[in-house]
Amino acid sequence: MIRLPERRPRSETRSAIRRTPLRLDRQAQIERLASGPVDVLVVGGGVTGCYTALDAAARGLSVALVERDDFASGTSSKSSKMVHGGLRYIEQGNLPLVRRSLLERQRFRRNAPHLVRRLPFVLPILTQDGVFDARVAKAFEGLLWTYDLAGGWRIGRLHQRLSASEVLARAPRLRADRLRGGLLYYDSRADDARLTLTIARTAAHFGATVLNGAACRELVKEGGRVRGAHVEVDGRTVEVRAGVVVNATGVWSDTLDAYSDAGHRPRVRPAKGVHIVVPWTRLPVDGTVTVPVPGRARRATCTRWGDVVVIGTTDTDYDGSLDEVLCTREEMRYLLDGANTAFDADLTPDDVVGSMAGLRPLVGSKEGATLDMSRDHRISTDANGLVTVTGGKLTTSRHMGELVIDKALQVLGRQARCRTARLPLLGGAGYDAEATTATGGLGAHLGERYGTETRFLADLIAEDPALAEPVVEGSEHLRAEVVYAARCELARNVDDVLSRRTRMRLFARDLSVKAAPEVGRLLQRELGLSDDEVARQVEDYVRGVDREKSVLMEGLS
Repeated sequence: MIRLPERRPRSETRSAIRRTPLRLDRQAQIERLASGPVDVLVVGGGVTGCYTALDAAARGLSVALVERDDFASGTSSKSSKMVHGGLRYIEQGNLPLVRRSLLERQRFRRNAPHLVRRLPFVLPILTQDGVFDARVAKAFEGLLWTYDLAGGWRIGRLHQRLSASEVLARAPRLRADRLRGGLLYYDSRADDARLTLTIARTAAHFGATVLNGAACRELVKEGGRVRGAHVEVDGRTVEVRAGVVVNATGVWSDTLDAYSDAGHRPRVRPAKGVHIVVPWTRLPVDGTVTVPVPGRARRATCTRWGDVVVIGTTDTDYDGSLDEVLCTREEMRYLLDGANTAFDADLTPDDVVGSMAGLRPLVGSKEGATLDMSRDHRISTDANGLVTVTGGKLTTSRHMGELVIDKALQVLGRQARCRTARLPLLGGAGYDAEATTATGGLGAHLGERYGTETRFLADLIAEDPALAEPVVEGSEHLRAEVVYAARCELARNVDDVLSRRTRMRLFARDLSVKAAPEVGRLLQRELGLSDDEVARQVEDYVRGVDREKSVLMEGLS
């Protein structure tokens, strides 16, 4: 087994450890936003925008981060949740991206061990209708050797061949009549929404102003240069002056670019990815199993996540609304068909307990399949000084943030060293993932979400033992998590908590509806909401879930 030394600069490790919880008061953040100019204004609270803000703040720059909806509410909460190098990129001949991704994967595992965990991938070798058959398996194994040598070895495991019985031990319902064996390699997974939120909170720890529900409505220009933005937040408009503005709005980046340059030509090509969730008891797998999707070139992955399995694929062209992206009935059926072809599972739409759909902001030609397009990022500065970042992926978000701030410093005419490569995220410094997992139960549940900050939730429960109760019977999420979300994670409403702070909407959709009134009650107590506002939030949440289910089960209307 390969083990790497964990060398961290002492000052950076210590700077990410808090003795008291980081309280984020919304009104205080708004007042800070309005209080004066900043060096860098980042527009867009996805994973790239949040890491850009953290990189700038860690270098000592004054920073404001504004997000129209909620942190990670767009693409960054609807990814495949993989922190990986990307075997497919080797197939495309993009080895530099693989090397960079594998390096960044290791940095994520070191800097956020509570959120980014090692994940085994099984590639079954079938006699027919597989991702690949025995005839090409040997050639594919060459790709895995390349993957290991390009940096996959850093995870502490090399790929290996599996016998048919070893594959079935990890996926007992695979159809054994066509199974010849398999290949096993390792990557990582992460709760993408909580990872993004933690990056934003770490930026706040270093002094950044961070705000959700804050929409950029117009850019401020002076002498033909972008010098800030008008931001609409909680019914008021705030003029934010900045030395440089960064556009990190993902699939919406063409809109902000057009605010700067009326002649801007759209360059983002959205690619839709969909996932459905089924109970693990209906599809028992260990880690991730890759299976073919009948009639499609794309592979699908079936990944265990606690007591559910996420089935998904990515990359189909999309030309609908950017603000409502839902998994359709047709998309659900082809994912179920893929799983049922590979497994003796007989999954039906009634087994689906959650779904999600998101858009990846690819950059490049409108011709050809999105599957074949590059996942490299693009960073540019227009004639008015607006810095825009597009493309890329979750795994390389830290590196993208570093490069964006390098570009921003050029606009500012300043220099400062990047510090994020070895900078632990909040909850990560001193966290022992293996020890926490071994404890199991509630400790593992909280540890894998909050890391060393779990002690702050324990403090809440010590003050009010009622917070140790689940938000609803049958859920592993505690009332304390809702209180913590309101006090420390800028949760504004029921949807923020259930869709992104806890992920109940994805992993237990119907149960989340039952939890909505209790979540509303707890938020009312913490945020001073009126009875009418709580009722509206609960109603809006239930209506949104009903819409999601209606499109999934009945089709678009």
